[in-house]
Amino acid sequence: MSSENLQTRWGAFIPLVTVFFFWGFVAASNDILIPVFKKEFDLSQGQSQLVSVAFYVAYTVGSLIYMAISYFMKSDIINRIGYKNSLALGLSISALGTLLFYPAANNGSFPLMLSGLFIVGLGFSLQQTVANPLAIALGPITTGSQRLITAGGINNLGTTIGPLIVTFAIFGSATSSNTDASIESVKIPYLVLGVAFLAVAALLKMSSIPDRVVSDDVQTEEVSRETKHALSFPQLVLGMIAIFVYVGVEVSTASNMPAYLESDLGFTTKDIAPYISLYWGSLMIGRWTGAVGAFTENKGAQMVGRFIAPYLAFGVFLLVNWIAGHDLAPFYVYAAIILVMVFADILSKGNPARMLLLFSALGIVALAIGMATDGMVSVYAFTSVGLFCSTLWPCIFTLAIAGLGKATNQGSNFLIMMIMGGGIVSWLQGYVADLSTIHFSYIVGIACFAYLAFYAWRVAGILRSQGISFDKTTGGGH
Repeated sequence: MSSENLQTRWGAFIPLVTVFFFWGFVAASNDILIPVFKKEFDLSQGQSQLVSVAFYVAYTVGSLIYMAISYFMKSDIINRIGYKNSLALGLSISALGTLLFYPAANNGSFPLMLSGLFIVGLGFSLQQTVANPLAIALGPITTGSQRLITAGGINNLGTTIGPLIVTFAIFGSATSSNTDASIESVKIPYLVLGVAFLAVAALLKMSSIPDRVVSDDVQTEEVSRETKHALSFPQLVLGMIAIFVYVGVEVSTASNMPAYLESDLGFTTKDIAPYISLYWGSLMIGRWTGAVGAFTENKGAQMVGRFIAPYLAFGVFLLVNWIAGHDLAPFYVYAAIILVMVFADILSKGNPARMLLLFSALGIVALAIGMATDGMVSVYAFTSVGLFCSTLWPCIFTLAIAGLGKATNQGSNFLIMMIMGGGIVSWLQGYVADLSTIHFSYIVGIACFAYLAFYAWRVAGILRSQGISFDKTTGGGH
């Protein structure tokens, strides 16, 4: 192991996580755009989910473009231009997408709005391809998953405040009587976002992020095998489906929630934001809990941190909503639900397959309770899905690329490609809602969690047969 990988390189890691923040900010803000577009363009629930389709399918298209360019150049394009340049290029592409919101708003064009979101997603695809493995590589391999969870926690800081800021920008004061918004009102927020993308691109160019990282892959040493194509590994192929349905249930649960709150519970569009913020804040709560192992290897400190970190994150959610002028009384009961996630995290004992199985089962229970109840009980149940989705990305990512050796980068790109599930599953749930009810449509999410539970069980056996065990993972990794 190289000396530079004996500890986390925080000087490079800290500027890197700014891109994780933007991914979350935009993804959660889409959930505020959906009801606005639905009303302004007179869309069905299924049609309104084209917002998610355009954004998330862009990840797949971006990955295919990356693979095609690398194939014709006969070398990995990211390795050729470097990590810094790749991140800056991805941010610049996303900035171009935000510019389309101006003519789209002036012309009242839904297709042009979708085109803007698609281009933003294309830029994010390149950023994700670089940033996820880079976050793992900036330090010891044994704490790589915790660094990815830490970055995910920053991502969900963006998802927590994104809906609130975009709602304020579109509707004005959160406490005003304004409940309507015109398409014109989305122009300025997204132009400002584009400027922020370019500013961060410049910041990253000046940062200490390396242009290349020499990977110290312990798994390659433990599992000696000839170089194979990534798709020859069953853990990756099944993991690609797992990423598809995971991102699908995570996004569709939130993107269909505004319609449920409006149609079934009588919420106004502007009053939805705190609950969307709570959903995405739940992912932040779970990821801050899972990130504890990245900061200390002391078992006692980790146990204490698992109880402190989630409530610190919950405090951030309460603070930003207090600043926004929202009534906090409906959210205090959520502190009890967080304990369920904490105990599940402890029971997982740092094994990603066990955590995936436990959290998938809890996701099924949460959605079943939401479907079987109504009123605020159903709202708390649906929002708690965010808690149980919180650490599934690093669980699946870690399990899917385990033992791939030299095919790891190739496998990572295939996994990023499957982020399109966020759009496809959201559209599918919207279509089911049009045929039945929003309430019943959450059956789609239960099916997604059922597959994730199956993958957790199946991949454990696959990896054992290859001599890979995650019970040896140190410090509560996920």
